[in-house]
Amino acid sequence: MTQRVSKSKSKTGRSRTAAELFVECLESEGVTRVFGVPGEENLDMLDALRKSSIRFIVTRHEQAAVFMAATYGRLSGHAGVAMATLGPGATNTLTGAAFAQLGGMPLLIVTGQKPIKTGKQGAFQIIDVVGMMRPITKRASTIVSAEKIPSAVRQAFKVAEAERPGAVHIEFPEDIAGEEVPKSLVPLSRILVRRAGPDPKAIDDAVAMIQDAQHPLLILAAGANRKLVCKHLVKFIEKTSIPFVTTQMGKGVIDERSEKYIGTTALSGSEYVHCAIDEADLVIVVGHDVTEKPPAALREGAKKIIHINFYFADVDDLYSPTHEVVGDISHSIWAITNAVLPSPKWDFSYFTELSAVSRQSLQENAGSSAFPLKPQRIVADIREVMPPNGIVSLDNGMYKLWFARNYRAYEQNTLLLDNAFATMGAGLPGAISAKMVFPDRVVIAVCGDGGFMMSVQDLETAVRLKLDLVIVVLQDNAYGMIEWKQKNMGMPPFGLRFNNPDFVALAGSFGAIGHRIESASALNATLKSALASGGVHLIECPIDYSENEKIFSDSSQKMKKKKCAL
Repeated sequence: MTQRVSKSKSKTGRSRTAAELFVECLESEGVTRVFGVPGEENLDMLDALRKSSIRFIVTRHEQAAVFMAATYGRLSGHAGVAMATLGPGATNTLTGAAFAQLGGMPLLIVTGQKPIKTGKQGAFQIIDVVGMMRPITKRASTIVSAEKIPSAVRQAFKVAEAERPGAVHIEFPEDIAGEEVPKSLVPLSRILVRRAGPDPKAIDDAVAMIQDAQHPLLILAAGANRKLVCKHLVKFIEKTSIPFVTTQMGKGVIDERSEKYIGTTALSGSEYVHCAIDEADLVIVVGHDVTEKPPAALREGAKKIIHINFYFADVDDLYSPTHEVVGDISHSIWAITNAVLPSPKWDFSYFTELSAVSRQSLQENAGSSAFPLKPQRIVADIREVMPPNGIVSLDNGMYKLWFARNYRAYEQNTLLLDNAFATMGAGLPGAISAKMVFPDRVVIAVCGDGGFMMSVQDLETAVRLKLDLVIVVLQDNAYGMIEWKQKNMGMPPFGLRFNNPDFVALAGSFGAIGHRIESASALNATLKSALASGGVHLIECPIDYSENEKIFSDSSQKMKKKKCAL
């Protein structure tokens, strides 16, 4: 559709800077906050933000700013915005850009640059930022003329938010930003673009495959994590009673208290959930793409696979669908639900039995009094204090696998984990952003000691913003996941241990409240007290990863056959 020029007028009767026009374009896109670190080359934009309705959130590291903006995009569906200067400021945004791109989170990164029309300081701090950004974003470009700003910003948001969402980058040189532009140059309006629906024949074929199956199974992945998709999936499951499993980034799409929920994939090969996938003769995969660790080996052969997504499947060695339904996912699920009829061929008895046994296995060590705490006890205690819509923001580490396996998500986007780029350091910034998006919800960040120390500086940001936020730091004085992997490979322990600061004293130095867990029973009570009192609380909690080997390492066919035989 053709873009329409907005009828809105400039805020002032005079000409204004290109930076002010840029910020007006952000306002037109509905942007309410920009996260970032200022620099000399983006001072015009910073001043334009000062005079705007947009709140500028100063962070202590550009990487954290991008994590926050990406998390905003993940939770809202609208592109979050991060700002940095040139050179080292821009390079510090790269990890966040990749985090958003692989995780499917709409994001706009704006970086400054030296003047492009006249020289200023030679090649000081200048690198090819746009060239650096192109491989890890959906689009990267430089604004070379103030007249291009309205179309450049509109296109950036359109690309970032289109399925599959991801990162977009704009470089904004300081000489362009400082130019005066006429009041006749105004933002372009957002327009509603309807996504294409699926082909009716593809729907008919999918329905026929579902009704002809004996043991159909749903796998819900990251692409299913959309509000309207959730709504139609609930109706589909209510009508068909087909059981479901989720990938890690599909957790919470459907309330996992449901009797139809079996478990979460991408853990160890001997888990019960993989027995369900083995038993299914038809797997309906909703919203999967290959950037997330595959839910299992899903190749065409003994079982049939229906791929339902906004776009066609990327076929690889582990994923080869039998049939594809391409188009708006919510439309596809709605159409299938309307057409499908419960079939007398369907037999879910094995899945039902498997689900019951799986639930029972998840209770093991949930009440353990061992100290340091077992991961199962930590997950159970956090789940117990969280309301249904409370948000847990995970960093990346061994505990992420435990939460994916043991934590039941009751609502969409209430367990924020990254199973695509899987970067460390995102847990705390993600929690800060989540609390800003949903100030009335309970938010807890769960970080390993390794990941937390990669973003510790933004503890100050949380305190400065006067957030009510609880941060649980799981302490094992090591890069625990890599230590587990090293052991599995038969290597002697080497290069993974470190010392930690006194986290209670550290919290106090930032103006937060620190707590140290010294018994298994103390965690639950401390969580409740911290949540009730408000403010920023940091809870240091020792963790014992000795259960890793038993739960995640035994992937032998013998163990799998034993479990699958129930």
